[in-house]
Amino acid sequence: MTAKRALDLAVAVPMLVVAAPVLLVAMLAIRATSAGPAIFSQVRVGQGGALFACRKLRTMYRATPSLPTHEAPAGSVTAVGKVLRATKIDELPQLWNVLRGEMSLVGPRPCLPTQAELIERRKELGVLATLPGITGLAQIRGIDMSDPRLCAETDAAYIKVASAGLDFKILLGTFFRARSI
Repeated sequence: MTAKRALDLAVAVPMLVVAAPVLLVAMLAIRATSAGPAIFSQVRVGQGGALFACRKLRTMYRATPSLPTHEAPAGSVTAVGKVLRATKIDELPQLWNVLRGEMSLVGPRPCLPTQAELIERRKELGVLATLPGITGLAQIRGIDMSDPRLCAETDAAYIKVASAGLDFKILLGTFFRARSI
């Protein structure tokens, strides 16, 4: 087991336990305010380009097309979903993906298989060789997938200097919304 995997497990297991009540309340709020399941599963591109089911709390209405967030129709996010996104609570089910070894706590955010430009650039830069993460350097820097080139280049820069210390800083930056890493 690598040090990164050990860190993932050492953090993800207790986080799931601590987050369980929050997840339960969030799931009940989702179910009470909009039709459909509380947990949303979406096919994403993982390590080596392999596809996997990425889990999230559902923040959009059930009939919303499967598009990158920046391309989703205006008004597709539910009222509860806005709160879950703002607090990042919608990402907590991805801890299950971490336990399964499909994701890491920190790494490039997994994209949709339809995001061809981002996938191609990530292939060129060797980004797909690593596990995707719940959070990453691009997110801390405010870079989203609407700029595929910059996103892939930032992901590649992270991989070149990745360390437990940097991962810890990114995790703290995610929780405290720091953009200076």
